[in-house]
Amino acid sequence: MGISIVTIVIIVANVLITQKGFNDYGFFDRYKFNVGSVRRGEQIRMFSSGFLHVDNKHLAFNMITLFFFADVVVKHLGQFEFIVIYISSLILGSLFSLYFHKDNYYYSAVGASGAVTGILYSAILLRPDMNLYMFFIPVPIPAYIFGIGYLLFSIYGMKNKLGNIGHDAHFGGAVGGYIVTLMLAPYLFKANLLMVGLLAVPILILFVMHKTGKL
Repeated sequence: MGISIVTIVIIVANVLITQKGFNDYGFFDRYKFNVGSVRRGEQIRMFSSGFLHVDNKHLAFNMITLFFFADVVVKHLGQFEFIVIYISSLILGSLFSLYFHKDNYYYSAVGASGAVTGILYSAILLRPDMNLYMFFIPVPIPAYIFGIGYLLFSIYGMKNKLGNIGHDAHFGGAVGGYIVTLMLAPYLFKANLLMVGLLAVPILILFVMHKTGKL
């Protein structure tokens, strides 16, 4: 199956809006995610920030990842369901960022990472038998191993404020992809219950760490 029209539309939208942000800082500043602005009532930033990027490298990484995994979701669930998962993951990623940085009014972020991570996790749920290939690892990695490892690394990054990366948005996006996919495809509880359970482990760890004040 070739690349779906909905995937093309989302990639083009990201490219065009990101380029607009590069050429117009006022536009970029008005629509990026910023805690203070969101708390003052500018909720549009929770959505619009997902179509802006800091540079072409950031944009390319997100769009290439989306390109490879989007049509797994489209093929198994449909184009409308894909859009629901994409937008839900984008918004939940922003909500996680807002929650974990609610007292830092200057915190800002941009990028489609939350939405793309949601699509990646949806694809892993739908095709846990997939193998992923990393540039720096010469052997294929089972998709579910990558998924669990990625979320655990995100928790580590959140706890230690590792790098200039929105680990909370990535985690929120993954949770969005996980939950919405299971809502749209409840048959997965029967078909892949072990994988559903395994991918829930990092989410439970995050919940426990937060409740016990360790995050």
